[in-house]
Amino acid sequence: MRVVSSPAPISKRVRNQRSWWGLGLGVLFLMLVHLGVGSSMWIPPLDVLRELISGQSLEPSVSNVIVWELRLPRALACVLVGAILGMTGAAFQAVFRNPLAEPYVIGVSSGAAVGGVLAIVAGLSGLMAGLGGMLLSMAGGLVSLFLVLAWGRVRGVLVASRLLLAGVMLGLLLSSVMTVLLLASGADSNRVLRWLLGAMTPIFWERIAILSIVGFGGAILLVRESRRLNALAMSEDAATSLGLEPPQVMRRVLIIGTLLTATAVGAVGIIGFLGLVAPHAARLVVGPDLRRAMPLSGILGAGLLLIADLLAQRALPGTELPVGAVTALLGAPILLGLLRKSGTGSSTSFDKVDRADRR
Repeated sequence: MRVVSSPAPISKRVRNQRSWWGLGLGVLFLMLVHLGVGSSMWIPPLDVLRELISGQSLEPSVSNVIVWELRLPRALACVLVGAILGMTGAAFQAVFRNPLAEPYVIGVSSGAAVGGVLAIVAGLSGLMAGLGGMLLSMAGGLVSLFLVLAWGRVRGVLVASRLLLAGVMLGLLLSSVMTVLLLASGADSNRVLRWLLGAMTPIFWERIAILSIVGFGGAILLVRESRRLNALAMSEDAATSLGLEPPQVMRRVLIIGTLLTATAVGAVGIIGFLGLVAPHAARLVVGPDLRRAMPLSGILGAGLLLIADLLAQRALPGTELPVGAVTALLGAPILLGLLRKSGTGSSTSFDKVDRADRR
């Protein structure tokens, strides 16, 4: 008996490809708008394209300096940080089987923030071409992860619920440490708080280089884990029945995600809600399969952060809002709308990964 395949999967793939292309082009358009608008001088899109094509000039015009030295690093930082937070959020939600998990859930942000604050109050943030604070933030995030991994074991085995509890407790402890550091040092609290709430400036090409290396490397590693995360997202028993070792998968993903998150925090501070909103939106578009949803979460995170940074620069004339505050103001209603649209949670649950896609 001849079996005739259904055309439905083909149409689904075509629809997914159109979504990818559409959202990707949307991010490129937002980046072009971001380069033209900025916080002060308006540069027409054709002029922006001309400056990008011509490159940095030996005798630069005002537009060339603004595009290449001020706005392009900032726009690239939005794309890289947004993608990092979006992809890490999707991975962590699968690890903890919790649609409310996000990149900061295990205390990584608090550890990275302590490192950054320590660099600011000790005057180390300007070392190594301005990378001192970023490197200390990365170190603080990794130390936090190792503490959480040590506290999240039961008889030598990682347990997701204990990891979450350990992360919450460590976050509270490190928040107190930051407060003590600020009070004891007498440092400019406005500068520290502005960084903690998310600051896309100043951004230098050296920071972009580190964000690019860590971001692309971590993204590749997370995508390689996506098939295992699909199994782990259903249940640990399902992952074990497929020949996987859930604790090892969890450890690898947490280490990769922590390095990515700590790098993002060290570069621009803490930016909330992106790691929550982007994965939810991606699952509504392409379903829960992380092989598609995780990369799309990165694209959506990049686009959302570009929009938030544009609003942060233009919302109040004469001043610039912390971009983390803008993402929170935008992210909360967007997340509530996504949850309402998903109804009973069919799009946000992890127990409905298409079995045909896992073959």
